[in-house]
Amino acid sequence: METIKLAHGNGGEENNKLISEVFYKAFENEILAKSEDAAIIEDGKLAFSTDSFTVSPLFFNGANIGKLAICGTCNDLAMMGAKPKYLTCSVIIEEGFSVKDLKTIVASMKEELEKNGAIVVSGDTKVMPKGTIDKIIINTTGIGEITKANISSNNITTEDIILVNRDIGAHGATIFTAREGIDMSSSLQSDCASLYPVVKALIDANINITALRDATRGGVSAVLNEWSKQSNICVEVEEDTIPVSDEVNGVCEMLGFEPTALANEGTFVLAINKADKDKALEILKKFNQNATIIGKVTSQYPQKVVLNSAYGTSRFLDTPTGELLPRIC
Repeated sequence: METIKLAHGNGGEENNKLISEVFYKAFENEILAKSEDAAIIEDGKLAFSTDSFTVSPLFFNGANIGKLAICGTCNDLAMMGAKPKYLTCSVIIEEGFSVKDLKTIVASMKEELEKNGAIVVSGDTKVMPKGTIDKIIINTTGIGEITKANISSNNITTEDIILVNRDIGAHGATIFTAREGIDMSSSLQSDCASLYPVVKALIDANINITALRDATRGGVSAVLNEWSKQSNICVEVEEDTIPVSDEVNGVCEMLGFEPTALANEGTFVLAINKADKDKALEILKKFNQNATIIGKVTSQYPQKVVLNSAYGTSRFLDTPTGELLPRIC
């Protein structure tokens, strides 16, 4: 690895290699080594996370870069059982950017903050000469209060079942069609949404949650492969149970991608104790009827994800590689 390529930001194999060989090596510590969506700090009282957003186009069906920036960081906190509380917002703006568009972006951020019960308490603004960046880049950092402790992707066992909260791949498919100017003549839109309300409902119902992870870059495939390695388990997924819309399937056929590799911004994967699966599914379906159980945890092939087809065949579902769709978040 001599130079950085677009593939190094894909959320897949190349991205993992870059992080482990450069950043983890330099910044090694016990908190970082856990590789969670957010760091657990202050003796387990707080969750802490940061994210930067470069999505192109800035406005797309279902959201814009502002909504994405708030959802992205708040969702990372929610995945650790934390209620989002305080955020910072840093914005780098290209000279000549429309003030009207900026106000629209900030208004969508305000709306999403209210859904999470969070506030922006600090920030920074920089303006760059025209042509030195592509329109606008946003960074958000968040702190959340832990309301359910010990949620961790390092603790998954064969006592757990794997679920998703809705159909997958909608965000990646939406960004692709918007970027390429493809008119799907359908209701396809990004799944970008704040996940704290549904996580709160699970916590309030005392669901025995082992792990949560929002399936952003690299999609569901990346999440399951990360979990299999972190907890030294095998995840067996039933292919015909994975909820995928016709529109997303259509885009995947054009791209030659698997839906499980497409990015999401309001879809998360859950590892729940088997005893609570029916209760958890009932709660999830109140938010989205496409919520479903997609697999189970076994010890058959440690650190591997197995995809079982409806025809009785099986294959390994690997971590995505290649450029996939750059600048999807």
